[in-house]
Amino acid sequence: MTMTDVSVATRARWLAVSSVAMGTFTIVTSEMLPVGLLTSIAATLGISEGTAGLMMSAPGLVAAVSAPVLAITTRRLDRRVMLLGLMALLAVANLAGAFAPNYPVMLAARVLTGVSIGGFWAFAAGLGPRLVPEGSVGRATSIILAGVSVASVLGVPAATFISSFAGWRTAFIAMGVLALVLLVLLATTLPPLPGESRARASEPSPHEVPARASQGELTWLSGTLKVVLVLTVLIVSGHFAAYTYVRPFLEQVSHAGPVLVSTALLLYGAAGVAGNFVAGAWAGRNPKPVLVTLAVLMALSTAALPLIDLPLIMLVVWGLGYGGVGVTLQLWIMRSGGGEMGTALYVSAFNVSIALGSFAGGRVVDGVSISAVMWVGAALAVVSAIVAGVSGRSRTAGS
Repeated sequence: MTMTDVSVATRARWLAVSSVAMGTFTIVTSEMLPVGLLTSIAATLGISEGTAGLMMSAPGLVAAVSAPVLAITTRRLDRRVMLLGLMALLAVANLAGAFAPNYPVMLAARVLTGVSIGGFWAFAAGLGPRLVPEGSVGRATSIILAGVSVASVLGVPAATFISSFAGWRTAFIAMGVLALVLLVLLATTLPPLPGESRARASEPSPHEVPARASQGELTWLSGTLKVVLVLTVLIVSGHFAAYTYVRPFLEQVSHAGPVLVSTALLLYGAAGVAGNFVAGAWAGRNPKPVLVTLAVLMALSTAALPLIDLPLIMLVVWGLGYGGVGVTLQLWIMRSGGGEMGTALYVSAFNVSIALGSFAGGRVVDGVSISAVMWVGAALAVVSAIVAGVSGRSRTAGS
């Protein structure tokens, strides 16, 4: 094989990694889509803002179930085929939401979104070892996981920006079109990724990377993994209890207009991207102090929002904190040695937490006040910091 052939093969593999990262960005952005559009969707469909929050709860619950179920039931299927099918389903779901005439149709579309989210994220997170040489696995995995983290902090501001000019339905259409573009890109760049039985039946070719045997091992429910799953539920539930309703909070409590809301969410997103990469570099050595720091930042910012007239500054601090949560938890999961099933359980816990948080937040908004939901988020962030801080040294080391 010539140096040119090696160079072409290397570029092809990294293009596949980049395509998967764009795919994870697209699915998580689709999941977060209603957050910045909540007020507009509620008004159009004639529902309360608390009820509209179910658009976050429904896909979260469905994704929580679909991640482990698909990991188990489709273990013999080519992962490339699965990823293409799930991206096609996401495109259908987003376009159905864009043209939903009423709330039941919108919820049905969001259920389809949840199936795509759970499966795609669970399969994509562990693809690094199957796409690049062993020495590049860490870098490839970081790129793939960055798609999840960046989407969590940039997707909402982008959707809000689009909707401020063209309406919330246009934001859903844009995500549907993006999913179709990604479907073509994935089909073009991904090599065959055979499932468990095929991988064991034959040796791989240079373009056909087998699944790891660890996918079938029952080593994924380690003590470390249990700690990380508990922390995922606490910190993610608290975040989404508050963040799902950040737009009505800014409008009603901070008296922000559309331009200020868009600006605030964009600043939050920019801070989140910075938090993602800073935390990712730091958490690679020891995730425990990183998560404690991130939780403290989230607690301080959400507790302060109802009390002081500095929403932009507090949203930047919030973004710095939450922006690093996803990559820190993912790195902790990977170090626990859980394999694909461990990742699926993490995806399940993360999405259950989104559903629980947005649902609980909706009940607080409708039953108490829009300000109270920020204090719920702060309280759970404090509990997360305490749990991470007191967890055993051997566990938090990820050994």
